[in-house]
Amino acid sequence: MGFELTRFQGDVDEELVCPICSGVLEDPLQAPVCEHAFCRACIQEWICRQPNCPVDRQHITTVQLRPVPRILRNLLSRLCINCDNAEYGCTRVLKLDTLATHLEECEHNPKRLIPCEQGCGLVIPKDELKDHNCIKELRALVHTQQQKLNDFQQELAEQRFTMVEQKRELQLLKDFMKAMRISNPAMRAIADQMERDEVLRWSNTLARARVTRWGGMISTPDEILQRMIKRTLSESGCPAHIIDDLMENCHERRWPPGLCSLETRQTNRRLYENYVCKRIPGKQAVLVLHCDNEHMSEEMMVEPGLVMIFAHGIE
Repeated sequence: MGFELTRFQGDVDEELVCPICSGVLEDPLQAPVCEHAFCRACIQEWICRQPNCPVDRQHITTVQLRPVPRILRNLLSRLCINCDNAEYGCTRVLKLDTLATHLEECEHNPKRLIPCEQGCGLVIPKDELKDHNCIKELRALVHTQQQKLNDFQQELAEQRFTMVEQKRELQLLKDFMKAMRISNPAMRAIADQMERDEVLRWSNTLARARVTRWGGMISTPDEILQRMIKRTLSESGCPAHIIDDLMENCHERRWPPGLCSLETRQTNRRLYENYVCKRIPGKQAVLVLHCDNEHMSEEMMVEPGLVMIFAHGIE
């Protein structure tokens, strides 16, 4: 609906008046052929009932409507209008194009949001302040938040159930693939490739890491440290079929010949820079996966990869 004519200062050209509501055009659109202009809301509602121009009855559709020319928009923007809140005491007269900005800040706007002065911390419309009850409103807010929390917990429980079912189905599939692998050489090759692809996808989710102090390497981590790293690997999505092997390879007794003793590690230190290392999230530890390090010699790599834990020196 358009703006009431009585709100404007001076005369308003009839070209700026909507033929449907007889108010000054608000967010106007134009018919495609006859170029008659209407308020957006007015013409869209009109076309829903009858698809023709209300002035000359030419056929039009909502899709055909287009914005009015700039000159018409400029004429509208220069009109002077009283504030919407004149009945509440505002005496401002503004250009039409500044009305929306003024209404957001107008101190006479009954719906202007203001903080409660009684200390509850809620922000409420000005015209509702006199009936505002802090305790009642806070109880309602707590109830709403509790309901949202209950809904969230229910959704979370459903998601967890779905994940458990998916894990169960995935395990059944893996068991089936394992059985087929044993009995069928072709299936064995397919299953092996699927597992390699799974490891590669997981590796691509991990951030690259840079070791700045190889001397900080812990070659014989204790069981507590190993359990912590294993839990982090599991939480990061490490494929189940390699996690135990990776953890076995976190101790120097399972490292390849080029790393198996302090002497060999010191001799081969210049080769460390060729490792592609992935960060174990949140830990001073890196993964050196075989799939990322096929350029390394057998002296420096083992399947499915190495876990290297450090006291410091990981970026």
